[in-house]
Amino acid sequence: MSDPADFVDAALQREGSEERAAETEAELGSGLRFYGSSVGAVRGTVRDALRRYPRLMHDEVTALSSELWAAPVFERRLAAVVLLQSNLHLLRNSDLTRIEGFVREARLQVLVDPLAVDVTGPLMERLDPPARARADVVLDRWAHDDDAWLRRAALLAPLRALRTGGGNWTAFTRSANAVLARPVDREDDGGGGVDRTAVSLVLTELERTRPELKLPLRDR
Repeated sequence: MSDPADFVDAALQREGSEERAAETEAELGSGLRFYGSSVGAVRGTVRDALRRYPRLMHDEVTALSSELWAAPVFERRLAAVVLLQSNLHLLRNSDLTRIEGFVREARLQVLVDPLAVDVTGPLMERLDPPARARADVVLDRWAHDDDAWLRRAALLAPLRALRTGGGNWTAFTRSANAVLARPVDREDDGGGGVDRTAVSLVLTELERTRPELKLPLRDR
């Protein structure tokens, strides 16, 4: 591993506990390994790593995120998400490919949702119009993909912008209706309906902040 990845991994293991690891594994049951580090410890470790290695630029940050993600350890993957959250100013349109790979492998709301809401959405809001148009095509593809977790990410990505008066409501309604038009009982997410619950989550949030936005339902 690179020096930054070694630093993060060692710190996460020091902060871990067998008891917390067992509790987290029982809660998530994802097939990953667990160090038992708290969320606060993960965030603090990433913050310390960025202070220790202050010259990390785009290529180094994205490579480090992939390096951390590569090992099937929950805390390492969470650290990869936090790393991207902490470096949104460096991310580019092309990084959606990397994020897509993470979402496809994550299959956990605690990883997929921040990748969507706190990384993908803000990344897209920063893009200039030509790059944003290309990114919108990618998100539309996600919304129609066979992977329910990728569909969930597409639906949740614009949540922050929509809450604050921005976002592409037309695109969201198109994606939401495409998801709701699918059969209810699908096996690709274990029958959990993670894409449909994402629609409900966004609409519930917007009832408080933008009640004028109503989802126009199509006949199904």
